[in-house]
Amino acid sequence: MGHVRGETTSSVPAAGGVTADHQVREPGREADPAVFVLDKHGTPLQPTTPARARKLLASGRAVVARHTPFVIRLKDRTANHSEVAGVEIGIDPGSKHTGIAVFTTVTGERRGRYSIQLDHRGATIRKKLEQRAAYRRGRRSRNLRYRAPRFLNRTRPKGWLPPSLQHRVDTTTSWVDRLARWVRVTAVHVERVAFDTHAISAGRPLEGAEYQHGTLHGMEVREYLLAKFGRACVYCGAMGVPLNIDHVRPRSRGGSDRVANLVLACIPCNQTKGNRPVEEFAPKRAAEILKPAKAPLRDAAAVNATRWALWRALDARMPTRTASGGRTKWNRTRCALPKTHTLDALAVGTLDTVNAWPRTVLVIGATGRGQYQRTRTDKHGFPRLRLPRVKQFFGFATGDLVRAVVPSGKNAGTHAGRVAVRSSGSFAVRTASGLYTARHKHFRLLQRADGYAYTRQPEGTTP
Repeated sequence: MGHVRGETTSSVPAAGGVTADHQVREPGREADPAVFVLDKHGTPLQPTTPARARKLLASGRAVVARHTPFVIRLKDRTANHSEVAGVEIGIDPGSKHTGIAVFTTVTGERRGRYSIQLDHRGATIRKKLEQRAAYRRGRRSRNLRYRAPRFLNRTRPKGWLPPSLQHRVDTTTSWVDRLARWVRVTAVHVERVAFDTHAISAGRPLEGAEYQHGTLHGMEVREYLLAKFGRACVYCGAMGVPLNIDHVRPRSRGGSDRVANLVLACIPCNQTKGNRPVEEFAPKRAAEILKPAKAPLRDAAAVNATRWALWRALDARMPTRTASGGRTKWNRTRCALPKTHTLDALAVGTLDTVNAWPRTVLVIGATGRGQYQRTRTDKHGFPRLRLPRVKQFFGFATGDLVRAVVPSGKNAGTHAGRVAVRSSGSFAVRTASGLYTARHKHFRLLQRADGYAYTRQPEGTTP
């Protein structure tokens, strides 16, 4: 497996430009629910607790291999002399956010060890591609240099996905590969379907489909409506309350059970509406309610378009088990788990119960690695600014994870976060509390830029 930029893969503690600093401890490091452990040869061992990791580092038995997620490497232990049970990974794919849960399983009981929320940049990629296409169309239509149209001479391979969708697959599989380098992964659980579209279109129970009549019966349509209407009542907008499935046109007045005639309503609105049509119950908002009821789900379409590609990519790497979104919700409701991407990932597949889960989530935002373009353009596509040809200044590059210890001034203090470099030597570091500037001599490198931004949030916080 190839080297990934920003990670320390050699046996030298400070290799790859990562500086281990044990004298200044970054605030928030105690929030790590678990610490990944490697043996002296870089082979993954079983994750340990932060308290034991501190003891190993203080005694000199271990060194820091990576800052975020936190990984240590033992100097006196090999995998052959260790008991490694391994972990499993649950994945809840999403259009904007994907939840990843690392957990152990003993006789059907799951215990969450690490939670990751992966924020995709598919919308940004789509916007950039549309912007580039607009620039090219503009250049062809002006009396400038000629550029022949190329919209009919391009072939796409089988299984091709748009770049904005392929990004979701590549980012998720990349992080599964990274986790497999830090911990022994025995299986992956992933949602391959969100809901049964054939059963939804029929509007009635299908003959011969026993799973629709079992414990999960009704979960598929409800999950579809929850995703479509944002888990809110369409009449009053209430969220965080029990929601019922309501017929826009009541069945007593000729309405059907087709999904286009179904919306979500809180209990008071549902009881007040009764068997009246929406035009009579809310005449001023009837058009506003009917429009989204028949509108397609763009985010759901994006997720459904990538689920099979994601499953094929994961199944080629390691044993991968699939489940539906309806079963995930049934597991989450039965185990009384809050609704988050990471806890949905913990509830994917077949399980008996969930004993524990991390209280802190590592939020990983895909930021990209910059761009090759060295010329900024105006809104018409003409050059307005030229960037320097080099990206590193004084040993730092934009996006590096750094710690700045500023002794005096209005920005005095210790600040850890991603840095933005300038050729003048005046750098800026962005943290959870704000933006701070200082001279480059006050910065210490923690981890090279790897195309992601890292923050933490309490479990139960919805994006």
